[in-house]
Amino acid sequence: MELTVRDNPEAGRYELLDGDRVFAVAAYERRGDTVVFTHTEVDPDAGKSGLGSTLVRGALDDVRARGEKVIPRCPFVRGWIERHPEYADLVADDER
Repeated sequence: MELTVRDNPEAGRYELLDGDRVFAVAAYERRGDTVVFTHTEVDPDAGKSGLGSTLVRGALDDVRARGEKVIPRCPFVRGWIERHPEYADLVADDER
């Protein structure tokens, strides 16, 4: 299994894929240079733990590479950032 994270701006989400199969998605809305994460969903039939974390880490790494900030409205993304303080600098100042 070779997992990749890609931004799918037409669908407004980051996707965790193995080939063409989507295992997880993190929906977002763009507001200028800020990405508002609204919902994360993992395929319950995927049978693997950690897929959500792999997705969020990849999405946040992409946001960082673009020089953008995040607003973690999604509880999963918010909790993930709280458990990984090295990503806290990505949270928009007015959301800390």
